[in-house]
Amino acid sequence: MTEDAGPQPAPHRRRLPLPRWWRSSIAVLPRWCRRTIALLALVVTAIGVGAAGYVASVDLPPDPVPPQASVLFYRDGRTVLARIGTTDRTDVRLDQVPEAVQQAFLAAEDRGFYDHSGVSAKGVLRALWTNVVHDDGQGASTITQQYVRNAYLTQDRTVSRKAREMALALKVEHRFSKDEILQRYLNTIYFGRGAYGIQAGAHAYFGTTVDQLTGFQGAVLASLIKDPTRGDPAVDAEWARTRWKWVLRAMTAQGWLPAGAAEQTPYPAVAKESVTAGSVGGSAGLIADRVEDELAASGIPRQQVRTGGLRITTTIDDVAQSAATDAISVGLRGQPKELRVALVAVDPADGGVRAYYGGDRGRGYFDDAQAARPPASTFKPVVLAAAEERGIGFASLYNGSSPREFADRRGVPLYNQRNLQCPVCPLDLAMVHSLNTPFYAVAEQIGPDAVRRLARKLGVPERYGEQRTMVDQPGDPAPGRTRSDIALGRYPVAPADLATLYATLADGGQRRERHFVDTVFTAEGAELHRFAGKAQRVLSGAVAADVQAVLAKVVARDGEVAGTQAAAKTGSQQWGDTTDSSDAWTAGWAPGLAAVTWVGRDRPGPIRERTGKAINGDGMPYRIWQSFLAAALRDQPTRAVAGPAHVGRRETADLKTLAPGFKGSPATVYPGPQQGDLVDLALATGSWSQRTDRLDRALDKYAGAAGEFSVAVVDRKTGRRYAYHGGREQETASIVKVELLAALLLKAQDQGRGLSSSERARVTKMIRASDNTAATKVYAAVGGTAGLREAGERLGLTSTDPATSWGFTRTTADDQLRLVAALTDPQSPLTEPSRDLALQLMSSVNADQNWGVSAAAFAGERVSLKNGWTSRSAEQGRWIVNSIGRISDDDTDTAVAVLSHGHGDKQRGVDVVEQVTALTRSYLGW
Repeated sequence: MTEDAGPQPAPHRRRLPLPRWWRSSIAVLPRWCRRTIALLALVVTAIGVGAAGYVASVDLPPDPVPPQASVLFYRDGRTVLARIGTTDRTDVRLDQVPEAVQQAFLAAEDRGFYDHSGVSAKGVLRALWTNVVHDDGQGASTITQQYVRNAYLTQDRTVSRKAREMALALKVEHRFSKDEILQRYLNTIYFGRGAYGIQAGAHAYFGTTVDQLTGFQGAVLASLIKDPTRGDPAVDAEWARTRWKWVLRAMTAQGWLPAGAAEQTPYPAVAKESVTAGSVGGSAGLIADRVEDELAASGIPRQQVRTGGLRITTTIDDVAQSAATDAISVGLRGQPKELRVALVAVDPADGGVRAYYGGDRGRGYFDDAQAARPPASTFKPVVLAAAEERGIGFASLYNGSSPREFADRRGVPLYNQRNLQCPVCPLDLAMVHSLNTPFYAVAEQIGPDAVRRLARKLGVPERYGEQRTMVDQPGDPAPGRTRSDIALGRYPVAPADLATLYATLADGGQRRERHFVDTVFTAEGAELHRFAGKAQRVLSGAVAADVQAVLAKVVARDGEVAGTQAAAKTGSQQWGDTTDSSDAWTAGWAPGLAAVTWVGRDRPGPIRERTGKAINGDGMPYRIWQSFLAAALRDQPTRAVAGPAHVGRRETADLKTLAPGFKGSPATVYPGPQQGDLVDLALATGSWSQRTDRLDRALDKYAGAAGEFSVAVVDRKTGRRYAYHGGREQETASIVKVELLAALLLKAQDQGRGLSSSERARVTKMIRASDNTAATKVYAAVGGTAGLREAGERLGLTSTDPATSWGFTRTTADDQLRLVAALTDPQSPLTEPSRDLALQLMSSVNADQNWGVSAAAFAGERVSLKNGWTSRSAEQGRWIVNSIGRISDDDTDTAVAVLSHGHGDKQRGVDVVEQVTALTRSYLGW
């Protein structure tokens, strides 16, 4: 880059007279028009003289104010919560910054930097057009203006500040050369991660010095200026890459990079966290992050928070925050390290966050309190409130039988937890026992959109990023629509937003904006910000009182909060088809404080305590919630909880869904059939050969009434095998979809890649929903008959014969065991990630397909399975029903394959497959 000392005066030119045609044109204008032109000329001249006078009157400060750390206080305004500010700054000369890096900053922030005098009218107009038309592009401020704002001014957005900024920019241009201004700018800009200046930015993101940066790395740093937090690829990788490519395209437009560089250049490797800068540690770190987010949204830039010496009084209460960290510390003591906890407590009276825990690793780390997860049964109070708004009272009677089928679930049966039964069930009792079927029926009756609308009003945002909340996503049964599954809490919600929702219920249906900041003052004592939110009535106080009365019964059952009355709802998101949970919740309130606790993992998976016990909402999350509220409110005066208002009528229409002639006592909850009921391990006695002999005789006897079937079993713990007609050939029906999945995984492995997003979506539908269209596409992708046969040989299948139509493929029970072995054996040609994906999909099949070999599983055991069923005209419409899978836990690891045909209907075939599987476990004792 050639050095430019700034704009040079144009050579003196002799003043030329106006052309004769111009003078003639003026002369013929009407007198009023000539006067208007003269007046406009005087106005423009006056404005110019005034502007020049204003610029002359503004003095340029001798030196920029040095950066000062800001202090966060607890809500008392005296106790220090944290200090945040620049922690890493080293100035460099411009000649130490590679030219390509300089070009990246110029392309991102001010492409005409070397051509203007500090203020660019062209830039203002271009930015206005770009922001209005495209909602993107470079800002109106030049680099000189940005430097002035960072070095000399506050960041408030006022006309007077902007005018002063422009005047100072002109002064700076007069005092310093362009290179000096660019050097000062690069040394004062904030890059996030506590890095102030380009040298610190190079350290924080790349662990190197500025002179070693490439132009592409420089573009990463330049892209951070627009938003130093969101631009961090460790925070929002998609946004960061999009902005980086925008910078590269701008460099190409300037002729500094070849065409296509943005599309052809890989994104530079960036450190996952700052390699130099210290930060606020513990739970206070994420509070500091949320404070910065809130202030940035209110117009106070992050750089001013980091360097302006602000005094920020937060809403965090020191007693409540200590209670939160103590309760979580006790709850996690000695527990598995993969467990994660979030806790958010909000004062219902003003929306202030009193305690906040999203993790304890400090600033810049993942915040579990902001991560959307399925809230499970904690959403049932929203269903109840929406019902009461429509006149359906909490004493209404609904069919709480399990399982039930609903139109919105497309044939997939819905179960209550532990298969509890309550055929004539009041809604308040259904809430206490967290029964699914009554609340699903309510949501279907009033419409799931009614539940979503109320949840939005209570505190759930419209979107998380680009995705609408509380609607099916692509790949779900009804993309863009809300289904009655909202009653089960299947749509993800962040713990912080659930806390807002419950705080609104706690305050009698008045919603207040959740916030972290009360006031902000400058170092000189000037008020910069004061929260001024107002309450908004979103729900009837009478309905809120009824919800509170019902949730108080949950607390009475699950455990009182010491020293105060309380209301709460627990929730547990089931992991696959197991009895484990992936997310466990407690949400509720006591007078003066609403709180939500969540327990889960970084990546969804089963959550268990150190003893192996599954964690559900009424376990660890409830204990943390209970302990927290008791400690946080210990010194508060006791306040009574209002009684119910008994809104609405006693609805009974749903009882018509009970079987004709049903007789039973109302409001009675009792257990229904349980997993493993068909298995009788008392039969598993004697030696292995004695057991197999007795099983042969039992199956021979059963075959007389059940028709033709075959079964093969391998106990992977002991290596023992058993087969009953295991070599008999039969059509696969849909169990061949597991082999199709394995074949596609092998093909991707051979190509050195994982499955693409479209392939993953396709196999997910093929396995979970047994989608035939998806299976046909996968069959074509793997090469049809020849491709599937080749894959089968690699997987060890010796007696499976692919057919032109995949469903007519023939196989044996023995071969299907070999296929299951290929999904579990480390010596398999499938890699570990491929095996894990296959088993994960098989362990999360839709509930209407969770039959077959699962009948032999006990509670707590994981089942990965695939079932197949079809009616064949060649067999006079009789049914083929097959099931293959794996049952496992710490003590069990068994693969089972059952093939059968000749059944009069599908259910008869299902019964046979389940009985055969149960008999093998009963006699063999695996």
